[in-house]
Amino acid sequence: MDQYSKSNIGFSRRKFIGSATAVAAGISLSPTVLAGSLSGTGKPNSRFKGVQIGAITYSWRSMPSSAQDILNYCVDAGISSIELMGNVAEEYAGIPPMPPRPARDATDAERAAYQRDADLAKEGQRKWRLSASMKKYTELRKLFNKAGVNIHIVKFAPGNWTNEEIDYAFNSAKVLGAKGITNEIGHEACARLGKYAEKHNLYAIYHNHAQPGEPGFSFKDFLDYSPRNMLNFDVGHYFGSTGNHPNEVIERLHNRIYSIHLKDKTGKDANPANTNMPWGEGDTPVADILKLIQKNKWPIFCDIELEYPVPENSNAQKEIIKCVEYCKDILV
Repeated sequence: MDQYSKSNIGFSRRKFIGSATAVAAGISLSPTVLAGSLSGTGKPNSRFKGVQIGAITYSWRSMPSSAQDILNYCVDAGISSIELMGNVAEEYAGIPPMPPRPARDATDAERAAYQRDADLAKEGQRKWRLSASMKKYTELRKLFNKAGVNIHIVKFAPGNWTNEEIDYAFNSAKVLGAKGITNEIGHEACARLGKYAEKHNLYAIYHNHAQPGEPGFSFKDFLDYSPRNMLNFDVGHYFGSTGNHPNEVIERLHNRIYSIHLKDKTGKDANPANTNMPWGEGDTPVADILKLIQKNKWPIFCDIELEYPVPENSNAQKEIIKCVEYCKDILV
């Protein structure tokens, strides 16, 4: 990381601790205090000096997560764009639910019964997708847009779906106002989904975990399957698994990166290694990343993914608001 400054780490840590202190002191966490930005219309605005900060709705997984819940959290946090998890959208649209998972101490017979019920439910969901009206997705988009929140990606993760369901995923994403769908990175998914992205004139956008730390890994191998393949580059997982500065990838592939997942992790050789941390306590050079995007005016969405353990005296919403403020302090 010699060519990149690490001075941002200490600076950002101080900013994050300041926000945390405000929470502990009971200071209001309204959008005008921490998340900090409302447009002239009173709607949320998390575009800070040219960089769009958003969140993936997975970040609120520990809280009630209906579509209306998610929208309320975004407005409260001043967040104006999101990567919407497919299950949130589909639940709003009325997809048949999956059966509840068996308890950890479930018997073999109970697990077998669950698997039979799950297989039947999956088939029911497949049939539902193939006949689903787009009316509810049109309604959902209007609901979010009216409140000032845009859906820029939908994580349907349809890599293992049938061909007809993949068409449904792209059609639904388009109706929701998204520019593409996300899926985990992999050769089979990248070869398959890229062709559908071309067909629908959208993007197939791929998220990495620790794969970049594997010998011989190259993002180019996955992007080459289709010009409509893009990256949902998780800078925390990349840094934690390789120890390399994410800006090396961003500079080289910025025109193939649609969005970034922001988190703070320790490095590959740290103790503990490759571990999610409260923002400002890990080693991921978040400030360097955001400043690079800002300097070059690259149209890359930067989405908060809350993965560190939520403190007992807090909740996901309070932590996300601190993360928004963390980003704003770097950019403004």
